[in-house]
Amino acid sequence: MRNLLADLTPLRESPEFRRLFFGLGLSSIGTQLTVVAVSLEIYSLTQSTLAVGLLGIFALLPLVFAGLYGGSIIDSLDRRKVALMSAAVLWVVTIGIALQAWLGLHQTWILYLLIAIQSGAAGINQPARSAIIPRLVRLELLPAANALSMIVFGLGTTVGPLLAGVLVANIGYAWTYTIDVLTFAASMWALFALPPMLPEGEVRKAGLGSVLEGLKFLGTRPNVRMTFLVDLCAMVFAMPRSLLPAIGAVWLGGGEETAGVLLSAIAAGSLLAALFSGPLGHVRRQGLAVVWSVTVWGTAIAAMGAAVALGGRHGGEGTSPWIIAAVFALVVSGVADSVSSVFRSTILQAATPDHLRGRLQGVFVVVVAGGPRLGDLFAGGAGQVLGEALAAVVGGCLCIAAVGLLARWQPKFLHYDARHPEP
Repeated sequence: MRNLLADLTPLRESPEFRRLFFGLGLSSIGTQLTVVAVSLEIYSLTQSTLAVGLLGIFALLPLVFAGLYGGSIIDSLDRRKVALMSAAVLWVVTIGIALQAWLGLHQTWILYLLIAIQSGAAGINQPARSAIIPRLVRLELLPAANALSMIVFGLGTTVGPLLAGVLVANIGYAWTYTIDVLTFAASMWALFALPPMLPEGEVRKAGLGSVLEGLKFLGTRPNVRMTFLVDLCAMVFAMPRSLLPAIGAVWLGGGEETAGVLLSAIAAGSLLAALFSGPLGHVRRQGLAVVWSVTVWGTAIAAMGAAVALGGRHGGEGTSPWIIAAVFALVVSGVADSVSSVFRSTILQAATPDHLRGRLQGVFVVVVAGGPRLGDLFAGGAGQVLGEALAAVVGGCLCIAAVGLLARWQPKFLHYDARHPEP
């Protein structure tokens, strides 16, 4: 049993990693409160799934710019300072989101603008934090460290959405956002306590040339590139997030609380996989594991849509019994997503030189965070045309087909060996 549980060695060996783990764990719950509450508020103001999906477009462009250019900043400056400064911007934006709710402005354009600024800051903060991790733990402990990071992510995305639905329904948007403002202090403390993280090896001045150097490296390294492309298949075609408010309100019943439960089911699966991630450290064919994980993700999302469709539109009191099948499918999807994330992060960190990690992590964040934003738009538009249930089925099937084609195009990725990491 002990061999199945997450490997805690990185926490025991590295005090810095331990502080980062616990600090970000608390703040991630508050962050997810805001992510879910903003989607619920937009839907409440507009009654439109497409309007919820548009959050993705307003977040995408600043994320792409900040992720790409921010990566060159991370590789040229103290990574700790970059992470702290971008976190401070995130904190100010969170305060702004809370203020618009307290003032009762009820304007979707304000939320779109604040989410765009927040996304730009996150495009710098997330790759800075990810580029720091290989400096805190030994190379062979990277899978364990990434699995532990998935526990933080899973905890936040399990508890956060569940609480968001309950809190919005009972105390309103303003107090829900305010909780995020308070918990963000834990993230600031964790980053402040880190030692300086000056760049190593060849250092280039931040700018377009530095960005292009990172993209050139990516363009000539098929295994690293595949980690991005496979994830895009999953997130663009089969991300159900923007469908869930309508599924809760129209299909399964229960409104905001049901949407929170469904989002929490994905995160619960991620947390479950991370908690029992002990065997992942022994997997050598990590590319093959990524392909299989994303295939399972697409299958589970399609199954969730099928369960919702079979239940039909809910017209009675309470919730439809088909919510049980939908939740189970989403838990499975979360398990698959967590396994994929651990191995994709490990391949990127192990196969990329330190002086390029900031730039490649910037691209990684553009894909990981930008993919779901495009997925929100894709699912929102498909839900508007096909209905939310059928949109989930079609998206899951497209994900499976796309990842299969990628595997045929780059068969070398299926043979990637963690003992000999080749980019």
